[in-house]
Amino acid sequence: MYLQQLWKFSRPHTIIGTSLSVFALYSIALATTDSSISAISAIQLLGTWIACLLGNIYIVGLNQLYDVEIDRVNKPDLPLASGKLSITQGKWIVGITGILAIAIAACLGKWLFGTVAISLVIGTAYSLPPIRFKQYPLLAAICILTVRGCIVNLGLFSHFNEVFTGTNIVPASIWVLTLFILVFTVAIAIFKDVPDLEGDRQYQIQTFTIVLGKSNVFNLTRWAITVAYLGTIVAGLSIASTINIWFLVSSHFGLLCLLWWRSQDINLEQKESIADFYQFIWKLFFFEYLLFPIACFRF
Repeated sequence: MYLQQLWKFSRPHTIIGTSLSVFALYSIALATTDSSISAISAIQLLGTWIACLLGNIYIVGLNQLYDVEIDRVNKPDLPLASGKLSITQGKWIVGITGILAIAIAACLGKWLFGTVAISLVIGTAYSLPPIRFKQYPLLAAICILTVRGCIVNLGLFSHFNEVFTGTNIVPASIWVLTLFILVFTVAIAIFKDVPDLEGDRQYQIQTFTIVLGKSNVFNLTRWAITVAYLGTIVAGLSIASTINIWFLVSSHFGLLCLLWWRSQDINLEQKESIADFYQFIWKLFFFEYLLFPIACFRF
């Protein structure tokens, strides 16, 4: 029972996203440096994955600690909101995971340490009063896209690249992936609060949904993702010599069509429909970390 609640506390969709990003960036570094898997790089991969997972739990856990009352309205099934985990237990989990994330990252390399440390600082500022950036729609979005879009991709690739080659040169393919994730994260950042409209309004948390309305946020989200896909296709054409461009173009165009087809079914007046579409967006995010590494292996 406790492990089940710990899993919910970790926000599984973010755990999956973090895991995929770690393994994807390792694979891209492997492909772009023409390296092979060694015992040292495998240990680095495992350690990096653990450090990033622990950092992920710290960030989402801290957010839940300071959002208990709001979550009782928006997400009553979360462990702290439902009372299945106590506030004290939540604090212990957050404290231990934060310390371990920093300690493990520090042992594995400067790039990983910087990636984890900066992510935790931004994650803390996002949730912790009096700063609490999540109160302000623009700052909240900047926090999310900075960590997911820039720091994770550039920091983790630099870490793995240094493991393989001893250098930290970032190739064009990583910049293309980073720009895609950056724009896509904007979509996640502005849409994530649509299902939570009731609780955010009750506790006076200003979000894009409250400021702009559900319909406008939905349309902005859809067009942001569209720009991400089309931009990646265009950018991919400029580096066609280093990636499998036909795979990149066909897979991204296919997912773009799927997005527009799936978006026709959403009912913005039903919270369950909105939540399902939000999870669908995360699945598209997951797919990118599966498809882009494949495109980097020329076959």
